[in-house]
Parts: sequence; structure tokens; C-alpha cells
Amino acid sequence: MTSYVTVVCTGRTISVGQQQELMKVIRGAGATVETEASTGDDRFQVRTIETVVPAGSGEDSPDGGNLAAAIHKLRAALRDAEWPDIDITVVPTVLRQAGRKLLVMDVDSTLIQQEVIELLADYAGKKDEVAAVTEAAMRGELDFAQSLHARVATLAGLPLDVIGKVQGEIMLSDGAATLVAAFHAAGHAVGVVSGGFNQILEPLARDLELDYWQANDLEIVDGFLTGKVLGAVIDRAAKETYLRQWAATEGIAMADTIAVGDGANDLDMLEAAGLGIAFNAKPAVRRAADAALNLPFLDAVRHVAGV
Repeated sequence: MTSYVTVVCTGRTISVGQQQELMKVIRGAGATVETEASTGDDRFQVRTIETVVPAGSGEDSPDGGNLAAAIHKLRAALRDAEWPDIDITVVPTVLRQAGRKLLVMDVDSTLIQQEVIELLADYAGKKDEVAAVTEAAMRGELDFAQSLHARVATLAGLPLDVIGKVQGEIMLSDGAATLVAAFHAAGHAVGVVSGGFNQILEPLARDLELDYWQANDLEIVDGFLTGKVLGAVIDRAAKETYLRQWAATEGIAMADTIAVGDGANDLDMLEAAGLGIAFNAKPAVRRAADAALNLPFLDAVRHVAGV
């Protein structure tokens, strides 16, 4: 049996020597190269290689198991090679060719460049303290919900107008708007789910015309932040739940979903998605994800996803 698998190589530059070595490793893993293409722009280059990989029949189903075995075999071969300054992703060709896809992204340090809780904490004089807790939580060293409650508690007493000030400080990640527009132009759905706050996220989501968004709600009483979060915290389990819920609403199979994130609270949705992408992520997240992109350009995701 055979499986169609696509290898996508991204980097600021991809040398001829690297391309030749890449082809050598791919063929050494038993793959037959069907087509090759080069794309990208003045920021980064992309090399896309469509392959056919032989693999034994799988345990669950002939097609699904075969594909998983083929991807595992090719990923293992590429992981053993040395690839300085380039990222290599192995993607099921069927996902790249899917008629409709769902892209779900984390927000802080993924869709946007900052951590919103740290921007808010700066107005309370607690930025360094909160940043240290955020970093530990993103590495998976702390329970996310508990750490969020502790960080939000430092915001107690801040006036409501800090929300507008923080909104003005937010910068999208390079290529974020391009990525969303490309998915929408191709007829796909886009959502974001965040351990941050709806008061910050909602105007951003509307500007980008996102199909779905969800975050936490800060409690505000008499024009001041109370230091509390309303309702259940959006943690790693909730992120997966929203990914599945939105896919079901759109009638999109989970195999045709793409999740992108950078921290430990994204791990469940990265694992559940048809393709989980770690974007400039913590080491543990890069190891667990299907793919890791280390360029600062979020629209590199579209090349990996075939959009």
C-alpha cells in the first residue's frame, strides 16, 4: 500500500545543498517524489515536495493506519538529519487538498506578539512578577487555571480604561492578517481560542472577521477590574473542546483541522487537530506537535496547510 505525503520546507533561505540533502533523505526513506515546487517571498522561502511513501497496513484501517505509518517513517528520517535554520513539516496530502478546513489559533504570542496579561499587569506595576508566572505556565510547570487566577488577582483595582490602552498596544504577529485572509478567500473557517480575555480579544476578532473566538471574561464592577475571572477558565482542555465544537458546527472532519499555538495550554488542541503546529513555541510543545515553525511569520502556516 502507498500513502501520499507532502514535505514542506520553510526557511529564510534554503540553499541548493540543503535541497539536495532533503531529496536524498526523502528517497532514502523509500518515498517516491512526484512533484516539487518553490514559493515564498522576500521574507522566507518554501520548498514543497509531494511524495508517495510505501507503508504496511495499519491497525485501525487500511488507509488511516497506512498514512500514519508513512508519516511517522518520513518524519523519523527527517528528524535524524541536521537542518540548520530551516523547518521541515510532513503533512498528509489529503489535508492539504481538503475542500474545507478549520484553522484554530492561540492568541497571545501566536496571533499577536505580546502576552496580554503582562500588558495589563504593567499598569499595576506587576509586569515582571506576572511575566515569570506566565513563562512557567507556558512551559507546563504550573496549573494554568491556578496560575491565571493568581495573575489576574494582581490587576485588582485597575480602572476600566486600561482595557482600551492595552488594545492600542497590541501588535499582530507578522503575517497574521495575511494568513486569515488567505484561509477565508479559499473558503475555510478561522477561529481563535485564548487563555486571555474577551474584552481585549473581541475587537481584534471583529477586525479580522474571524468566524469564532473565545477567551476568559474579566470581572468589572463600577468601572474597575476586581482581579477575578468570570466563569470557567479557558485552559488546555477547553481549547480542545472549542476546536471540536467549531469543527462540528462547520461540518469539517477533525482530520481537516489545523491548530496553532506556542504554550503548554495548547497541547490538547494541537494533539486533537489533523495537524498541530507549534509556532515559535516552548521546547516541550515543539516536541509534541506534528510540526514546528520557528520563523516569525505566521503566514508560513498557509504554505504548510496548502492554502
